[in-house]
Amino acid sequence: ALDSAGTFAILAGTGVTSAGASAVVGDLGTAPVASVTGFGEGTSGTVDGEVHPADPVAFQAKADLSEAYDSVVAQSPATSVATPLGGTTLRPGVYDSASGTFGIAGELTLDARGDPDAVFIFKTLSTLITAAGSGVELTNGAQACNVFWQVGSSATLGTATAFNGTIMALTSITAPTGATVDGRLLARNGAVKLATTVVTRAPSHASTSVVTTHPTTIAPRGPRTWTVHATHNAHARR
Repeated sequence: ALDSAGTFAILAGTGVTSAGASAVVGDLGTAPVASVTGFGEGTSGTVDGEVHPADPVAFQAKADLSEAYDSVVAQSPATSVATPLGGTTLRPGVYDSASGTFGIAGELTLDARGDPDAVFIFKTLSTLITAAGSGVELTNGAQACNVFWQVGSSATLGTATAFNGTIMALTSITAPTGATVDGRLLARNGAVKLATTVVTRAPSHASTSVVTTHPTTIAPRGPRTWTVHATHNAHARR
């Protein structure tokens, strides 16, 4: 499971930046680089959760993310599908890209067939790119917390993309103006870049672990709003 990384809506390796009034619901962290820009005093970005700039919590979450990433890579057997996912409907399962990349133009529909514990895993050796106005739609009981995207390089969401699921990218993640994410943006080695983006951590429901045979439940936490002081990379409860 994601273990301690599961409380994070945003987790990065080389920093988190936001241009504009981005809103993050869940924890935000980065390690080993402590840079957090665009959130806190004098900015319009908000974090409803805890901020961890290269502190022990962030380092532990990064370690857990690395284990989860490697475990998802090992998930098999996988069904190979074509790069273009827009306009298709997929059932629960493990999918990989025949060409090593995924792209979404339009809507990808994930159909849980009435099972709220149904898991969807997407694995790509290289990139995940969505077109402007695209989306991932969940139907028949599908839950955002049970959708996982393992990206072998970087993920880029198009303007006004409505995305569901947890992205685990080896390098970086970019989510620009108007994009909304119900899930998590987790970048192992690079940065997470936002621009008037809304990211809401999807809490786990029931026994929905994809990377371990031992189900894990993450209890939802009460809202907490934190301010990041850019001059010191510190955080204080507001």
